[in-house]
Amino acid sequence: MKQILMTGMVCTALLTVVNVHAQESAADSVMNHVKGNRLSLGGYGEVAYSRNFYSDNIYRYRNPSKYKDDPSNGRFDIPHAVIYLGYDFGKGWTLGTEIEFEHTGTGSSTELETDEGGEYEQEVEKGGEVELEQFWLQKSFCKAANVRVGHIVVPVGLNNAHHEPLNFFTVYRPEGEDAILPSTWHDTGISFWGRTADWRYEVQMVAGLNALKFSRDGWAHSAAGSSYEFKPANKYGFAARLDNYSIPGLRMAISGYYGQAMHNTYPNDMEGSGKTYDNVKANVWIGSFDFTFNRYNWIARGQVDYGYLSDTPMLNAAKTNMPKTSPYNKQSVGKNAIAVGIEAGYDVFSQIEKLHKDEQKLYIFGRYEYYNSYIREASQAQATNNYTKRNRFVGGFNYYPIKQIAIKGEYSYRRFSSPINNEPSINIGIAYEGFFL
Repeated sequence: MKQILMTGMVCTALLTVVNVHAQESAADSVMNHVKGNRLSLGGYGEVAYSRNFYSDNIYRYRNPSKYKDDPSNGRFDIPHAVIYLGYDFGKGWTLGTEIEFEHTGTGSSTELETDEGGEYEQEVEKGGEVELEQFWLQKSFCKAANVRVGHIVVPVGLNNAHHEPLNFFTVYRPEGEDAILPSTWHDTGISFWGRTADWRYEVQMVAGLNALKFSRDGWAHSAAGSSYEFKPANKYGFAARLDNYSIPGLRMAISGYYGQAMHNTYPNDMEGSGKTYDNVKANVWIGSFDFTFNRYNWIARGQVDYGYLSDTPMLNAAKTNMPKTSPYNKQSVGKNAIAVGIEAGYDVFSQIEKLHKDEQKLYIFGRYEYYNSYIREASQAQATNNYTKRNRFVGGFNYYPIKQIAIKGEYSYRRFSSPINNEPSINIGIAYEGFFL
């Protein structure tokens, strides 16, 4: 037994067995192939079609009446196509990678041309947006003690810890957390995690967020990214997560993050003796509670996330005064952001014996979420059209012909305060998740 516990692959396998009726960390899913093979290959992907019965004009929130009667618009999308690749070196050493292709878009990076007077230049470097979401080496000492170093998932919130497409009912990832947090949040650092009895725990130190990438529309959504070929790490962030599995079929978790986000830029010329923004810290605090219940033919999931950002008046002044060609966001940012979401679905095929025996499932589900990416300081002016405050109602189905594939359909209704026009849409998608080796 001691030899088994000394291998990281089997440590993760033990987690998989315990969590079969709940939900496990996305950071662990890379290793779920464990069947005695050293090499693993797997992944997940999504294809989606949307018909939006509202204007797609970028000024529709600024002048709602002008765009109220615009025609509907449709789009095809491949939100994510992901490849998992893992390897067990033996003696407790494992490698995990997750390579993600997003939206078949165009990737680019920003360079600071020092030979041209410090001018920012943006260069198209590749076709297709590619991200390395996980790339780490892990040493497992036992089930309770594992050290992971490299590029890792920051498991704050439900969506980041469980972002694979079979872990949510909607065609696209839930909007609320995606609107205020990085998604999927991944960064370079070190993690200590383990499992004991009915608890899973993890603490991380990673590169800090960038205050100049916070925004009105997305709060911290873009703050973990970098416009360069490297990630500035003048400041660091600390994340923690605790999951409990004491009740069969139920997983509950709390997670959080703290870090200073100001002066985490390149070049780091906003900090120095006597400079205007020396005392601006832009401390970020994020707290989250989430759960998953999977039993009695029901699946229910929910989360509450709340974020706080200090020094927003001075931070907004700094953002406004950034060079015109800089890659940073110039929108004002609120001191707080919130996202609340809950969904529940029932497997109606569980009542049809033939389909139940064939392990086909059809979940009829509903979802509600409220989120606001811009809760301002009392001294900040509130926009007349407050489009960042949203309620969303969704109803639809998930059909599983086999365990690894889901066909999804939904009607979504995004509701705003007057005078902004509400935004109904229909979304259809198909998704898979599995291991090939």
